[in-house]
Amino acid sequence: MAVSTSSFAPRVFNAYSSFDCRPDPDFSGAPIGDKPRVASSRRVTASSLYAGVISSRGLSSLIFRFPPNFVRQLSIKARRNCSNIGVAQIVAASWSNGPASDSPYSASAASAHAASAAVTVTVNDDVSGVEVCIDNGSVQIGGSDNSTTSFLSSDGSITVHAGERLGRGIVTDAITTPVVNTSAYFFKKTQELIDFKEKRHTSFEYGRYGNPTTVVVEEKISALEGAESTLIMASGMCASTVMLMALVPAGGHMVTTTDCYRKTRIFIENFLPKMGISVTVIDPADVDGLEAALSENKVSLFFTESPTNPFLRCVDIERVSKMCHSKGALVCIDGTFATPLNQKALALGADLVLHSATKFIGGHNDVLAGCISGSEKLVTEIRTLHHILGGTLNPNAAYLIIRGMKTLHLRVQQQNSTALRMAEVLEAHPRVRCVYYPGLPSHPEHEIAKKQMTGFGGVVSFEVDGDLMTTIKFVDALKIPYIAPSFGGCESIVDQPAIMSYWDLSQTERRKYGIEDNLVRFSFGVEDFEDLKADVLQALGSI
Repeated sequence: MAVSTSSFAPRVFNAYSSFDCRPDPDFSGAPIGDKPRVASSRRVTASSLYAGVISSRGLSSLIFRFPPNFVRQLSIKARRNCSNIGVAQIVAASWSNGPASDSPYSASAASAHAASAAVTVTVNDDVSGVEVCIDNGSVQIGGSDNSTTSFLSSDGSITVHAGERLGRGIVTDAITTPVVNTSAYFFKKTQELIDFKEKRHTSFEYGRYGNPTTVVVEEKISALEGAESTLIMASGMCASTVMLMALVPAGGHMVTTTDCYRKTRIFIENFLPKMGISVTVIDPADVDGLEAALSENKVSLFFTESPTNPFLRCVDIERVSKMCHSKGALVCIDGTFATPLNQKALALGADLVLHSATKFIGGHNDVLAGCISGSEKLVTEIRTLHHILGGTLNPNAAYLIIRGMKTLHLRVQQQNSTALRMAEVLEAHPRVRCVYYPGLPSHPEHEIAKKQMTGFGGVVSFEVDGDLMTTIKFVDALKIPYIAPSFGGCESIVDQPAIMSYWDLSQTERRKYGIEDNLVRFSFGVEDFEDLKADVLQALGSI
């Protein structure tokens, strides 16, 4: 099997002949924390590149000059799909952990590497291509490997570095990930295209099937969720609908919960039946209802949010996962309100976790995206349908997600703290009837939330003591938050669900879903707590 790379013009190497990578710390020691890995039988040893291509054109000084005791691995999807960007996009180099010599890049060192190499390198006279034959060595092509982040002990570090630090499939010495704006990927010769079609060559081929920039987002989220694979799409609803169509067969049955995002409910109730799919809807806490649905139907999937929208109900993920798996059903958790920092749905037993990355993950109210994480097998099933339907995330949007995730842990810490403190303030206020927040002991699933969440999120829902107009007066008196849909951004956002999401229904119809006219959903941003508290109190004082 051979993997080909794109051309390298000699003038590029001459221009950067003195380029040398900044020495990095040795991360070859024992990994910190357990990260899921999938073994791969396809491996390549790249050490002979030192004596072949490198010596003839100075390639090592551009891409492969790294210190000893240093392992450079590429992200799984970049290794699996990318080409036409450079040798390092599909080949990773691994150096010995032995003691360093005075000149690790000397001719003798290069000769020693070449002598033990298991890679055959063919260099054309015009350096138009490099061909690497696969053997059993130390560098993986394909398969899943999170070793590039195994030295990171916290989610905060992972959000900054996963998919980029030591593991990016784009050849650059830039700190930030480049945006690759392209709709298609070329093949140098027809034979290379044939090799691609017969799986001897790797490429995205077409922009709908992948992009190096979006791969970085997927790898970053996979590392954070502890997932084998992640698929990013154009919106959270795109992720939900494609997942449902991919995993629930025509004529199948699924289970979902009463409290959820309205557009998700509309798709499940109005569109899935057109494919012959029947649905059982249960209360998030109704374990007996789930048991009955699993016993009476051949259930393919249990899909629920946790916490839910807008009442922030929590499902016992570990318990329902065991119940569903015993009956052969899959479990997908929409963890948008929780974020991957506050809740690890896959570790709790779910098969898939879904997020509207528009919200906390993006975190800046400036991008739409959705993602699904889980096993390679399940995500591949969803990816296959996604490639047909479209809904591809633009690489510029992917860059905004990458940028946003670098501060995810800082934002979520602040939002967790502010929301909990404000929930306590609101619950004690005489002009507030009730508060819905899983961090409060009064919440019906508080004990479940404490068991499976490390923080309770940045959104608080509550009912004002008054009617529709009184609640409107309260919302309009607020000075800091924007009146808008969505949540999870740096800016605080407030909305009245009866108006924002259910205004097309009568009051009686809204009440079927528990939506009262005085319900408020408040997404706390990263503003100072005291400023937000003062603003909410003055608005409540105005009614």
